[in-house]
Amino acid sequence: MPKGRIFEEAADLLRKAGYSLPDELSAGRKLIVEAKEAGMKFFLAKPMDVPTYVEHGVADIGVAGKDVLLEEQRDVYEVLDLKISSCYLAVAGLPGTKRGEVAPKVATKYPNVATQYFKEQGEQVEVIRLNGSIELAPLVGLAERIVDIVSTGRTLKENGLLELETMEAVTSRLIVNPVSYRMKDQQIDDIIHRLQQIIEEGQQ
Repeated sequence: MPKGRIFEEAADLLRKAGYSLPDELSAGRKLIVEAKEAGMKFFLAKPMDVPTYVEHGVADIGVAGKDVLLEEQRDVYEVLDLKISSCYLAVAGLPGTKRGEVAPKVATKYPNVATQYFKEQGEQVEVIRLNGSIELAPLVGLAERIVDIVSTGRTLKENGLLELETMEAVTSRLIVNPVSYRMKDQQIDDIIHRLQQIIEEGQQ
């Protein structure tokens, strides 16, 4: 799992589903945390790396944002929408940014998603990959537009950027290694079923 908001919300779901997880689960700098009573071991990784750990079978299951899954295109099963950590992917730029510029530059940490999106829009762009502080790119003239994840929109506003287009809604998903699903199908199905019940109860 990734550290931070997704981890806290996913751990809360697991607790509600009847798994005994310690309260201080994500405390400290440990990268591997055991929840012995629940029979689980958690690896805390960068969000973009979670599908890689699951694809290679180091982790049987993982929790990853739909944005990461779209970008990484890893060989994993996406088995359940956990309906947590809701946000969305959007195109943003400085006020006065217009479509129709000749091959504008777009900065993003989602180069695959951005390339595919603008291709579908029939627009030719030059995509520049950045790893953080994407909002900086239009401010210093590196790019005309950005593609980034938006939760509240506050960061965009504070940096004088406008949201130009909403691309895709994003929530966190439960993903499974295909081989693990064959070998440990009962255990994994039990986790999926228990989480699904909690999610459905929360929507009623």
